[in-house]
Parts: sequence; C-alpha cells; structure tokens
Amino acid sequence: MPVPRARLLTRALAAVLPVALLVPAAPAAGADTSTTAHGPQPVARGYLGAVSSIDADATAIGTAVLRKGGNAVDAAVATAAALGVTDPFSAGIGGGGFFVYYDAKSRTVRTLDGRETAPAAADESLFLENGSPLPFWEAVTSGLSVGVPGTPATWRDALKAWGSRPLAALMRPAERLARSGFTVDETFHRQVASNAERFSAFPASRDLFLPGGAPPEVGSTFTNPELADTYARLAATGTADLYNGEVAADIADTVQDPPVDPDAGLTVRPGKLTVEDLAGYRTAEREPTHVRYRGLDVYGMPAPSSGGLTVGQALNMLETKDLAGMDESAYLHHFLESTRIAFADRNRWIGDPAYSDVPSAELLSQEFADSRACLIDPDSALTSPVAPGDPRSPQPCAQAAPGAPTPYEGEHTTHVTTADKWGNVVAYTLTIEQEGGSGIVVPGRGFLLNNELTDFSFAPSASGVPDPNLPAAGKRPRSSMAPTIVLRHGKPVLAVGSPGGASIITTVLQVLLGRLDRDLTLPEAVAAPRASQRNSPTAQVERAFLEQPATAGLIERGQRFADTPSEIGAVTAVERLRDGRWLAAAEPERRGGGSASVVLPVRLPWDR
Repeated sequence: MPVPRARLLTRALAAVLPVALLVPAAPAAGADTSTTAHGPQPVARGYLGAVSSIDADATAIGTAVLRKGGNAVDAAVATAAALGVTDPFSAGIGGGGFFVYYDAKSRTVRTLDGRETAPAAADESLFLENGSPLPFWEAVTSGLSVGVPGTPATWRDALKAWGSRPLAALMRPAERLARSGFTVDETFHRQVASNAERFSAFPASRDLFLPGGAPPEVGSTFTNPELADTYARLAATGTADLYNGEVAADIADTVQDPPVDPDAGLTVRPGKLTVEDLAGYRTAEREPTHVRYRGLDVYGMPAPSSGGLTVGQALNMLETKDLAGMDESAYLHHFLESTRIAFADRNRWIGDPAYSDVPSAELLSQEFADSRACLIDPDSALTSPVAPGDPRSPQPCAQAAPGAPTPYEGEHTTHVTTADKWGNVVAYTLTIEQEGGSGIVVPGRGFLLNNELTDFSFAPSASGVPDPNLPAAGKRPRSSMAPTIVLRHGKPVLAVGSPGGASIITTVLQVLLGRLDRDLTLPEAVAAPRASQRNSPTAQVERAFLEQPATAGLIERGQRFADTPSEIGAVTAVERLRDGRWLAAAEPERRGGGSASVVLPVRLPWDR
C-alpha cells in the first residue's frame, strides 16, 4: 500500500539523510519550497510537516522549529512571534486571537480563546459621547479601543497544554529577527504609508515606523530592538511581565494617557484599561463548533467568535444542495445566499457567551439550517437586510424580526496554519484589528496596541432588535475569525483560515466549497476570485470576480455588487494528501503573496 510505504520510507529518510538535504539552499528539481531566488512561494508539498503564513521569514522560522523536532503547536507559536516582527500592523503581542488544535494521538480538536477583553470600567456607553456613537475612526485611534491583549497568554497556555518546547526557545528566533532586521517589501512600505498620518501623531509610533519622517524604503532593512528587548523579557518571565510587571504598567499608562504629540492636531481619547485588568486576564479553552458536511467533520471556533457558527450554519444550509452538479453561476448564487442568511442570524444571536445566551447548538442544527435554506430561490436573490430566524423555534422560511446590518470590522488580521510529522495540525488566527491597530506604540516596548473593542456594536445595530455585542465590563467582543480544521474518519483532511474582518467567514467558506464541492485543488481554491455577501444590499467583490463569465448569471438573478472591488482575505492552509505528503498553500498574489513550506520537499520515487 502506498501510504504505509511512504510513511516507512519517509521515516527512514529523515533518520539517514544529511541535514543539507533537509534544509535545501536551492530547490530540488520539481520540488515546491517556501522561498527561492525569486522570493516566497505560495505552494509546497512534502513530508514531516508544513507551515503556511503571509511572510517568508515567519514561515522559515516555523519550519525550522519542525525540523528540529518541535510539533505543530511549537511551530505555530514561533511563526506567530515572527509575524509580530514582520507583520506588526496585523498582529502582535498587543492583540489577541483564536487557536484551534487537532491532536493526532487522541484524534480530538481543541480550541483556545485568546480574545481581548474590555476593561472593568467599560459599559454599554463605552463608545457613546453626548448620547451618540463616536465616529468610527476617532474610536479606533484612541485608548478607548484597546482591549486587554490575549496573544502572549495564548502562546503560553497553548504550549503548556499541547506544546513540546519552552516559550523562551520559540520566541528567540523572532527576537533575533527583530534585532538584526528584515528586508522591507512593498506591502510593509504601503502599510506604513497608509497609516503615516496617525503614526506621526504618536512619538513612539513615529520613531519606529517613520524614521527620518518617511516610511521605510522597499529593500531597506527594518529593525525593532525595543520589540526584541520586550520579547526577551516576556520569554524570561513566561509572559508574566506583560500581565503583572513593568510592561503591564507601561500598557496601562499608554492607554490611560495616550502619548500624542500636542502639535499633531489629533484628538485622542484616553481609555480605561488598568493594571488590574491585565492581571486578571485569562484565556479560555472552549468546545469547538462541529458540523458534518459531505461525510466530513468540520471543526471551528465557537463564540465569542462567530466564525465556526456562521461557517457551520452555511455548510448545513448547503448540505442538501448539489453544488458539484451546478454550473458556476448557480453555485456562486447559492454560496452568496447562504452567507446572506447566515449573517442575519449571526448578527442577532452571537456574542460573548458569558454575557449572552448564545443558542450555539440550535444555530448548528440541521433542522434550523433547513428552515433557513428554504429561503434560497435558485433564480432570484433575497433582498437585504434579511431578518433573522429563531433557532430555538425554527419555522420553515420564517423571519422573526427586522433585519440588522452587519457592522464594519477591521480587516487586517493574519492567519498561521501548521502541521507536523505526527499528524498534529494548528489553525491559528491572530490580530490587532485595524491595519496598525490603535496606531499607538507602547513607548520603549516596540509593539502596537490593538483596537479590538471597536468590534463591539457602538449602539444597538437596529431599533427594537436585541444586540448581543454591546460593550460590558470584562466582555469579549464578537469576532469573525474562523480557523477551521476538517477531518475524515478522525484524521486531518485540511486546515484553513484567513484575515479580513467579517469577510473571513465568507472567505473560509468559499475555500472549503471550492475544495470539497467544486473539485478545485487547494491552491486553486485559495487563488479563486472572491465575493463576500454579509446580509448587505451589495456584496463585496474582487475585480477578478466581476470579470469572470459566471457573474453575468448572478446579476440576472438579482445579485448586486459593490462598485469599488477590493482584495478580500489572505488565506493560509494545509492539506494532508492521500500519498502521505503535506500540501501547504498560501496566497499567490493577495497581500503581496504568502509563503508555504514543508520540512522535506524532495520528490520520492512514487511521487514522479
């Protein structure tokens, strides 16, 4: 049998091959690698583990951890720490995220909630001023938007539960990267340039990201010695310094008295986060969401993330549809309608389960999905906003209340996907929310603070409709992050995730449908043109989506699209191939292209 043979020979090769073959400086003929002389590569196939991220340096660091015997959890933490250096505008120790882990030994999926929390002084009026909601961007660039960071605690607790290496060892490569520097690419340069006005208002942000008053030039070397020192402190204390020590005090001081240049002409409201809020932060291990789809088990992140519940509900609605047998236009119509309806229910029912009675089991029941799927007309689009259904008392095709629009969420998150030689898999989405978060670098510490609290509804989304996502003391704002792992008979098929705010949900769903229903390869599913319908009158779409032939049929059905197409998501994923190899896939173009890598990218005789 080819798979057992592959496993036996791969183990033998790993034991006897020289290290030079395991760390190829130049790609072997026909092999996929994460980097070549031409830059990062979005696809890799091979053995002994895989890493996919948006950045070549981060992927290389994670792959090196696997190569030295670390597991998928170790590699995910090391990769995420490196992304805090090279992609600081999307993620870092000033933010939070959701960690989904498949344990090969027990064949179980576990999750860790590292979402930020509101300070104890927060209430429903957090973003109200004189009775009216603050302008969104004024709220973003303020101390009010900063939640207690959960990322360092996520790394610590994930390693304690499932890792095999100490945090200090896994942060060391990222610390070295921050100290020695990396090459600025076009994406990094653009992200600084697009935030230059607000970065310049904060001396610490200006000094770090605008040396000489301008964004770092493409091709220059960017260093962050203050972040390197902070990483060293956190590694030495097991993150305690960020929650109970000097770094915690600096975070609280920065939030309560934002260090803004008085000549900048920018109003920056102080926040309410205290050292007591930081000391009281805890991650939460939660039961994953789970649905059956086409005979597969699909696991995701539960509330306060809406990702697993909304992706799961949409899959349940589409379970009875022959997506594989439809033409492209009919398939895309069903995809768009499923998310239009699922977002109506998400907006009404999902929030932090410690504060809201989230009907998770009912939202994922096939009975409820069927009662909502009957709203899908194969020939005509629904009109948004669609009203939510009642998952506790499902009535076929019923709409229980007025529909509520989907609030805006920041789009500049990042995602890491890893797998190891034992078959363990991690899908980990982490963020500081908006591109550049709050815009505020903690003086002397080298990292940006999040603006995650703007994921709360500033006021009820619709008059007369209960909103489970209003601010409260200690509450976690609703998220759309959707790290997802798919199993067949208890073994991994694929894992996937993406940034993109609320479009994360539609992006992950579209990749899953492309791979599982439309017979696309994983790289093809990742690269396909995207659309995101979130119960809005128009769907967000990319230019390539508008230009494809199938779109004409969608317009005939009444689908409407935004006039200003933009890039949607930045997927990273891994798949277990039937011959025993791992396939790692990242974006070929979005965000400048991602980076995929495997530990052993050589072709064995049966692969030719």
